[in-house]
Amino acid sequence: MLRARSLWPKNAWAPWRRLKVLVTDDNRDALSTLVTLLEIEGHKVRGVDRSADVLGAAGEFRPDVVILDLQMPDISGYDLARWLRSRHPRHCPLLIAVTGAFTRPADEKLSRIAGFDHYLTKPFEIEDLRSLLAESSAQKPVSTKA
Repeated sequence: MLRARSLWPKNAWAPWRRLKVLVTDDNRDALSTLVTLLEIEGHKVRGVDRSADVLGAAGEFRPDVVILDLQMPDISGYDLARWLRSRHPRHCPLLIAVTGAFTRPADEKLSRIAGFDHYLTKPFEIEDLRSLLAESSAQKPVSTKA
């Protein structure tokens, strides 16, 4: 029997609070991999592979963090970020853009204008994402609701 184990070093600082993370990517393999890695770390994770499902999932799941692929079919990650910011002006989840296509400096600037808090280019180092989640975890109050 195979056992899943953390990819983080045993002596690494662990976030003091696990997060609810919504991951979106139209590449189902990339989505499944990232969801699995985040679940292994103890986060509550929901994966969505269609941009049209992001808005409903965000409303129902109420994530602390949303990881959005910028190049989604139908509705771009930029537009989804704008929508999330407009719907949650006071308590918007942390928005992290991920992209393999939009990698120019101007694209990162556009992601900031659209409302993203952070920008990662694929393939990104999992440690970079882990650091962003740990930072977010330290800034969010502990919720008594699951």
